[in-house]
Amino acid sequence: MFHILVVDDDKNTRLLMRAILEAERYTVTLAASGREALEVLEKKHIDLILLDVMMPEMDGYEFTRTLRGADSNLPILMVSAKQMPADIKAGFIAGTDDFMIKPVDEEELLLRIRALLRRARIVSERRITLGAVTLDWDSLTVSRGSEEQVLPQKEFQLLYKLLSYPGRIFTRIELMDEIWGADSDTGWETVTVHIGRLRKRFEGWEEFEIVSVRGLGYKAVKHE
Repeated sequence: MFHILVVDDDKNTRLLMRAILEAERYTVTLAASGREALEVLEKKHIDLILLDVMMPEMDGYEFTRTLRGADSNLPILMVSAKQMPADIKAGFIAGTDDFMIKPVDEEELLLRIRALLRRARIVSERRITLGAVTLDWDSLTVSRGSEEQVLPQKEFQLLYKLLSYPGRIFTRIELMDEIWGADSDTGWETVTVHIGRLRKRFEGWEEFEIVSVRGLGYKAVKHE
Protein backbone atom coordinates (compact mmCIF):
# COMPACT_ATOMS: atom_id res chain seq x y z
CA MET A 1 0.00 0.00 0.00
CA PHE A 2 1.19 3.52 -0.77
CA HIS A 3 2.65 5.53 2.11
CA ILE A 4 1.87 9.27 2.20
CA LEU A 5 3.64 11.85 4.37
CA VAL A 6 1.42 14.78 5.41
CA VAL A 7 3.43 17.88 6.37
CA ASP A 8 1.45 20.71 7.98
CA ASP A 9 1.99 22.82 11.10
CA ASP A 10 -1.75 22.86 11.88
CA LYS A 11 -2.72 19.84 13.99
CA ASN A 12 -6.36 19.82 12.92
CA THR A 13 -5.39 19.86 9.26
CA ARG A 14 -2.98 16.98 9.78
CA LEU A 15 -5.65 14.89 11.49
CA LEU A 16 -8.24 15.70 8.82
CA MET A 17 -5.88 14.71 6.00
CA ARG A 18 -5.00 11.50 7.80
CA ALA A 19 -8.69 10.60 8.14
CA ILE A 20 -9.34 11.30 4.44
CA LEU A 21 -6.34 9.30 3.28
CA GLU A 22 -6.75 6.37 5.64
CA ALA A 23 -10.37 6.03 4.50
CA GLU A 24 -8.86 5.33 1.05
CA ARG A 25 -6.52 2.76 2.65
CA TYR A 26 -3.34 4.77 2.32
CA THR A 27 -0.70 4.46 5.03
CA VAL A 28 -0.17 7.91 6.54
CA THR A 29 2.63 9.51 8.54
CA LEU A 30 2.30 13.04 9.95
CA ALA A 31 4.92 15.75 10.37
CA ALA A 32 4.43 19.19 11.88
CA SER A 33 7.33 20.91 10.09
CA GLY A 34 9.67 20.61 7.16
CA ARG A 35 12.56 19.62 9.40
CA GLU A 36 10.48 16.90 11.04
CA ALA A 37 9.49 15.67 7.58
CA LEU A 38 13.15 15.38 6.57
CA GLU A 39 13.76 13.21 9.64
CA VAL A 40 10.84 10.98 8.65
CA LEU A 41 12.28 10.54 5.17
CA GLU A 42 15.54 9.27 6.65
CA LYS A 43 13.70 6.47 8.46
CA LYS A 44 10.72 5.50 6.31
CA HIS A 45 9.90 4.75 2.68
CA ILE A 46 7.46 7.41 1.48
CA ASP A 47 5.63 7.33 -1.86
CA LEU A 48 4.17 10.87 -1.89
CA ILE A 49 4.29 14.05 0.18
CA LEU A 50 1.24 16.23 0.86
CA LEU A 51 2.85 19.53 1.80
CA ASP A 52 1.62 22.78 3.33
CA VAL A 53 3.43 25.89 2.11
CA MET A 54 3.25 28.27 5.07
CA MET A 55 5.17 26.73 7.98
CA PRO A 56 7.66 28.21 10.48
CA GLU A 57 11.42 27.63 10.22
CA MET A 58 11.30 25.77 6.90
CA ASP A 59 8.37 26.56 4.60
CA GLY A 60 7.10 24.30 1.84
CA TYR A 61 9.16 26.03 -0.85
CA GLU A 62 12.43 25.58 1.03
CA PHE A 63 11.55 21.98 1.91
CA THR A 64 10.90 21.19 -1.75
CA ARG A 65 14.11 22.86 -2.89
CA THR A 66 16.02 20.83 -0.29
CA LEU A 67 14.56 17.57 -1.58
CA ARG A 68 15.13 18.40 -5.23
CA GLY A 69 18.65 19.58 -4.43
CA ALA A 70 19.30 16.09 -3.07
CA ASP A 71 18.11 14.59 -6.39
CA SER A 72 14.88 13.25 -4.88
CA ASN A 73 12.06 12.72 -7.39
CA LEU A 74 9.51 11.95 -4.69
CA PRO A 75 6.09 13.25 -5.81
CA ILE A 76 5.04 16.41 -3.94
CA LEU A 77 1.55 17.91 -3.84
CA MET A 78 1.60 21.40 -2.32
CA VAL A 79 -1.54 22.62 -0.55
CA SER A 80 -1.80 26.26 0.42
CA ALA A 81 -4.19 29.09 1.23
CA LYS A 82 -1.94 31.28 -0.93
CA GLN A 83 -3.63 31.58 -4.30
CA MET A 84 -1.87 34.31 -6.23
CA PRO A 85 -0.32 33.19 -9.53
CA ALA A 86 3.10 34.19 -8.21
CA ASP A 87 2.69 31.85 -5.23
CA ILE A 88 1.69 28.92 -7.42
CA LYS A 89 4.54 29.68 -9.84
CA ALA A 90 6.98 29.72 -6.92
CA GLY A 91 5.82 26.24 -5.96
CA PHE A 92 6.51 24.82 -9.40
CA ILE A 93 9.86 26.62 -9.64
CA ALA A 94 10.82 25.06 -6.29
CA GLY A 95 10.02 21.64 -7.74
CA THR A 96 6.53 20.63 -6.70
CA ASP A 97 4.60 18.27 -8.97
CA ASP A 98 1.17 19.75 -8.29
CA PHE A 99 -0.46 22.59 -6.36
CA MET A 100 -3.90 22.90 -4.73
CA ILE A 101 -5.50 25.89 -3.01
CA LYS A 102 -7.17 25.56 0.40
CA PRO A 103 -9.88 24.70 1.20
CA VAL A 104 -9.41 21.63 -0.97
CA ASP A 105 -12.14 19.48 -2.46
CA GLU A 106 -11.62 16.01 -1.00
CA GLU A 107 -12.53 14.15 -4.19
CA GLU A 108 -10.23 16.32 -6.31
CA LEU A 109 -7.43 15.87 -3.77
CA LEU A 110 -7.70 12.08 -4.02
CA LEU A 111 -7.81 12.19 -7.81
CA ARG A 112 -4.66 14.31 -7.94
CA ILE A 113 -2.89 11.97 -5.52
CA ARG A 114 -3.78 8.95 -7.68
CA ALA A 115 -2.51 10.74 -10.78
CA LEU A 116 0.82 11.62 -9.14
CA LEU A 117 1.31 8.06 -7.87
CA ARG A 118 0.53 6.70 -11.32
CA ARG A 119 3.12 8.99 -12.92
CA ALA A 120 5.70 8.05 -10.30
CA ARG A 121 5.12 4.38 -11.09
CA ILE A 122 5.66 5.11 -14.79
CA VAL A 123 9.03 6.65 -13.98
CA SER A 124 10.12 3.73 -11.78
CA GLU A 125 9.03 1.14 -14.34
CA ARG A 126 10.86 3.04 -17.12
CA ARG A 127 8.07 2.27 -19.56
CA ILE A 128 4.98 4.14 -20.80
CA THR A 129 2.06 2.49 -22.57
CA LEU A 130 -0.50 4.48 -24.55
CA GLY A 131 -2.92 2.07 -26.15
CA ALA A 132 -0.84 0.17 -28.72
CA VAL A 133 2.17 2.47 -28.27
CA THR A 134 4.99 1.61 -25.85
CA LEU A 135 7.97 3.76 -24.89
CA ASP A 136 10.85 1.76 -23.40
CA TRP A 137 13.45 3.86 -21.59
CA ASP A 138 16.14 1.18 -21.51
CA SER A 139 16.10 0.53 -25.26
CA LEU A 140 15.17 4.10 -26.35
CA THR A 141 12.43 2.59 -28.50
CA VAL A 142 8.91 3.66 -29.38
CA SER A 143 6.85 0.79 -30.74
CA ARG A 144 3.35 0.30 -32.08
CA GLY A 145 2.43 -3.23 -33.09
CA SER A 146 5.17 -4.53 -35.40
CA GLU A 147 6.54 -1.02 -36.00
CA GLU A 148 9.49 0.07 -33.86
CA GLN A 149 11.63 3.19 -33.89
CA VAL A 150 14.91 3.62 -32.02
CA LEU A 151 15.25 7.32 -31.17
CA PRO A 152 18.36 9.39 -30.48
CA GLN A 153 18.75 9.72 -26.73
CA LYS A 154 17.71 13.37 -26.39
CA GLU A 155 14.66 12.94 -28.62
CA PHE A 156 13.55 9.93 -26.62
CA GLN A 157 14.07 11.65 -23.27
CA LEU A 158 12.12 14.68 -24.47
CA LEU A 159 9.18 12.59 -25.66
CA TYR A 160 9.25 10.43 -22.52
CA LYS A 161 9.17 13.52 -20.31
CA LEU A 162 6.19 15.02 -22.10
CA LEU A 163 4.22 11.76 -22.16
CA SER A 164 4.93 11.08 -18.48
CA TYR A 165 2.85 14.18 -17.69
CA PRO A 166 0.18 14.42 -20.41
CA GLY A 167 -1.57 17.79 -20.38
CA ARG A 168 1.13 19.53 -18.34
CA ILE A 169 2.81 22.51 -20.01
CA PHE A 170 6.61 22.57 -19.95
CA THR A 171 8.53 25.71 -20.86
CA ARG A 172 11.47 25.42 -23.25
CA ILE A 173 13.81 26.38 -20.40
CA GLU A 174 12.39 23.62 -18.16
CA LEU A 175 12.88 21.03 -20.88
CA MET A 176 16.33 22.35 -21.66
CA ASP A 177 17.43 22.08 -18.03
CA GLU A 178 15.83 18.64 -17.61
CA ILE A 179 17.14 16.98 -20.77
CA TRP A 180 20.36 18.83 -21.63
CA GLY A 181 21.28 20.07 -18.16
CA ALA A 182 21.31 23.55 -16.65
CA ASP A 183 25.01 23.97 -17.46
CA SER A 184 24.65 23.10 -21.14
CA ASP A 185 25.94 25.62 -23.66
CA THR A 186 23.20 24.62 -26.10
CA GLY A 187 20.51 27.25 -26.60
CA TRP A 188 16.85 26.63 -25.85
CA GLU A 189 16.18 26.72 -29.61
CA THR A 190 17.40 23.11 -29.74
CA VAL A 191 14.22 22.10 -27.91
CA THR A 192 12.17 23.53 -30.79
CA VAL A 193 14.30 21.61 -33.28
CA HIS A 194 13.83 18.32 -31.41
CA ILE A 195 10.10 18.89 -31.05
CA GLY A 196 9.92 19.34 -34.82
CA ARG A 197 11.75 16.08 -35.39
CA LEU A 198 9.44 14.21 -33.03
CA ARG A 199 6.36 15.58 -34.75
CA LYS A 200 7.70 14.47 -38.11
CA ARG A 201 8.57 11.00 -36.81
CA PHE A 202 5.13 10.38 -35.34
CA GLU A 203 3.01 12.24 -37.83
CA GLY A 204 -0.22 10.31 -38.26
CA TRP A 205 0.07 8.43 -34.96
CA GLU A 206 -3.35 8.82 -33.38
CA GLU A 207 -2.37 7.90 -29.82
CA PHE A 208 -0.68 11.20 -28.96
CA GLU A 209 0.45 14.58 -30.23
CA ILE A 210 2.77 17.35 -29.08
CA VAL A 211 1.02 20.70 -28.85
CA SER A 212 2.61 24.16 -28.79
CA VAL A 213 1.18 26.51 -26.17
CA ARG A 214 1.78 30.06 -27.37
CA GLY A 215 4.10 32.02 -25.11
CA LEU A 216 4.62 29.11 -22.72
CA GLY A 217 6.04 25.96 -24.26
CA TYR A 218 4.82 22.47 -25.11
CA LYS A 219 2.56 19.75 -23.79
CA ALA A 220 1.72 16.20 -24.84
CA VAL A 221 -1.91 15.36 -25.47
CA LYS A 222 -2.91 11.73 -25.08
CA HIS A 223 -5.82 10.47 -27.19
CA GLU A 224 -7.89 7.55 -25.98
